[in-house]
Formats: sequence, structure tokens, C-alpha cells
Amino acid sequence: MSEKIEINSTINGQSRTLNAYPMERLLDVLREQLGLTGTKEGCGEGECGACSVLIDGQLVNSCLVPVAQVAGCEIKTIEGIALSDDQLHRVQQAFIECGGAQCGICTPGMVIAAVSLLEGNPNPGDAEIREGLAGNLCRCTGYMKIFESVVRACKGQ
Repeated sequence: MSEKIEINSTINGQSRTLNAYPMERLLDVLREQLGLTGTKEGCGEGECGACSVLIDGQLVNSCLVPVAQVAGCEIKTIEGIALSDDQLHRVQQAFIECGGAQCGICTPGMVIAAVSLLEGNPNPGDAEIREGLAGNLCRCTGYMKIFESVVRACKGQ
């Protein structure tokens, strides 16, 4: 087993130094070392999207990323999506208003995916929304309330 290394990254706007084994999953380091438990583990295989985060603006499954790969990167988790302590991101607000969150396991990944989609395309069509959320699985809602949440977030700009 290799030794722990220091990894410097910016996480939710704060410079952080992580001490971790190079091949530790980013998901585990975020949850266990930093206490950022909003990022969920659904499958551990990169299939469900529950662990989605943004790394340098790119949507990724944190269960597949060795922490050594994020040295020097900017990472945004669900905890960093709100605009301030008292103002949610419009996607988060839309999920509340439309009932897009059920059990909560997929919700952080869905919100991150929707935010990523809207940053790249502020006015996506129905097919683009479906494609933007395609990497995220939900076992509760049947997706309509999630889809409606993203549509509302588009209108709330």
C-alpha cells in the first residue's frame, strides 16, 4: 500500500489540503475527511450519478475519481451550489417547489447535473434536459417532477 500524500484543491471556493492515499476515491475523501456528506454513494460503479460533483466545471462521478487526480483542481459539491447561506440556487429552489426530491439519494447528483446543464445551456429544450440528466438514476419519482424542476429552473433565470 502506498503512503498518504498531500493534495491541494479548491473545494466549494475554499483552498483545502487533503491527506489521502493517491487511489482513494474522491467520494470517500469528500465525505469522510471533509464531512461533505451531501455527495451520496448510490452504486459505487459510476452508473447512478448520486455522487456527481463538478471538477473544473465538468460533471463527474466522484466514485470513479482517484483523489490524486484532483490536485490543483476546483471541485464543487452540492454544498457549494447555493448562492449564499440564505439563497438557494434556482435549481435547488425549483426542486423544492416542484417536489423533485423524494428519498434524497439521487437529489444532489440530479441538482449538480442540472446546474451543469444550465451553465452550458441556459435555455435547453426537452431533449437536452433529458440528455443532461441521463447519467442520473432515480428509484422514487419516475423522473417527471425532476424534469419539471429543471424546466422551472430554466424559466426562473
